[in-house]
Amino acid sequence: MTYAIRTVLADEWEKARELRLAALLDPVAHLAFLEAHEDAVARPDDFWRERTAAAAATGEGRVRQFVAEAPDGRWLGTVTVLVERPSDEVRFGEPAKVDQTHLVGVYVRPEARGGGVVDALFRAAVEWSWTVDGVRRVRLYVHEENARAAAFYRRFGFVPSGERVPMPGDTGAYEDEYELLPAVWT
Repeated sequence: MTYAIRTVLADEWEKARELRLAALLDPVAHLAFLEAHEDAVARPDDFWRERTAAAAATGEGRVRQFVAEAPDGRWLGTVTVLVERPSDEVRFGEPAKVDQTHLVGVYVRPEARGGGVVDALFRAAVEWSWTVDGVRRVRLYVHEENARAAAFYRRFGFVPSGERVPMPGDTGAYEDEYELLPAVWT
């Protein structure tokens, strides 16, 4: 499968919205995302414009969204990187103890799975993470029942940090934190 990995452009909000809505319809979306499809569909265009502009290479520098783009321009997958500093407000999980990045919004369309797309997206996201001044680790969270995602993260080099947080809105379910340290990344 042929594709290119790149960051989103500020004016690509319609493509970003379409891919996010597709991700929220995935059968494991309830394990992977903290947003329901119905809620995302109801968001106004300005929300999507602002979100995409913030994640573009020309954005504020605290967020980057990477996409895998097919030769015909169709987006095959995505991952978003959030920069987190100890002084920042906590978005999800435990507060940052060190400067770190947090990978979120991982999705690959079913027809593109198994072709290396997710590996390429993660390579771009992690490589960008290490270019951010002061970053000492990359983290992500995975629902305790999302075995497919957890297996990929481990294969990629992430290890459980030992931190667990309750899944918002789901009593009894947990998200496990995984981390990647620079010494592990090659």
